[in-house]
Amino acid sequence: RTLYSPAAIGVDNYTKARERIKIQFANVEDKFRSKMLDFATRDSNSMIFTEDLKHMIHLVEENDEDLDLVRKMMLKFSSQNRELRFGSFIFGPVVMRMYYFVNRPKEAYEIFMNPEMDGFFDQLMSFHILMDLLFKNEMYNEVIEVFDVIQKKQVQGSKFPKNAVVLVLAACYKLNTPESYNYAKNLWSELTKFGHYPMRRAGTFAAALALNQNSPHVALEILGSLKQQSYVTIRNLKIAALADLNRPDDTFPILRGALQTDSAVDRKHTFSEEIIARVKSSIEKLDKPDVVQEFDQLENRLRTLNHITLEPLDKQLCSEIAAVTTTAREPRVRQDRRSQQLRPGLEDMF
Repeated sequence: RTLYSPAAIGVDNYTKARERIKIQFANVEDKFRSKMLDFATRDSNSMIFTEDLKHMIHLVEENDEDLDLVRKMMLKFSSQNRELRFGSFIFGPVVMRMYYFVNRPKEAYEIFMNPEMDGFFDQLMSFHILMDLLFKNEMYNEVIEVFDVIQKKQVQGSKFPKNAVVLVLAACYKLNTPESYNYAKNLWSELTKFGHYPMRRAGTFAAALALNQNSPHVALEILGSLKQQSYVTIRNLKIAALADLNRPDDTFPILRGALQTDSAVDRKHTFSEEIIARVKSSIEKLDKPDVVQEFDQLENRLRTLNHITLEPLDKQLCSEIAAVTTTAREPRVRQDRRSQQLRPGLEDMF
């Protein structure tokens, strides 16, 4: 599954444009393809113009022949003397939406990495769409490789594009290996060092990975740096981290807090069944009857009032992001870094 909805990355608009161009080319589509096949060969003296490539990107079907034709057209278009191209049309995001539409992640990755196409995809949205397509197809290592390219290029002066950070940490979380954990830790440390505010989703992926790699202390510190502390994934992860740290009684204030919310005003605070089970297991290890009794009472009230859900934490973490918030500056940077310094010792934990 993708992490971002098709609308969030503009695929819905691409689909509408396809429909319009298909109608325009209703009687000449095959003839146009045949002409482009001739023009796209390297020994042809004919040029590939902006409109040619734009049309073919929207006419392409999910077959190897069409995709190979588009690839050849892009390579020739990119290699043509730049002085002869006066158009301002930016192809990168549209091409990536095309690959997303036909679900061809390998081809998208290969053309992005092709040195002959250097600069063609240097747009934040191109990175975003490609990484989401790779994530959708479980090509998590390739997501990380694309992010490494992004960091080297620093397009639009951005070393840490917020949506790319979300996707690379999501890929690390899905890989769930010591190597991906180290990558995520180093990235998070670098983000905080340079004063960046990662998105909440990025933080929850990093924290969940830390939990899966038996580092609840790191998870707790990451979660503590995020806004929206009452958000469902943050609450569940924080409880899991405290349980894994053998501090299950410290989860009680969070659990009680759910019972104190005004359901007429606030969305009901829920906890995953697996998280409640995690707390219960931690409590049993304490061998403290009074703590067990207090937890049992809390759990009964939570169940009675439907605050416990069967929805897995992983599903909550990977729920689809329906919209992308754009800001004037990319990414967000702390205005007063002196007042936002990390607590002593936090960097040592990474």
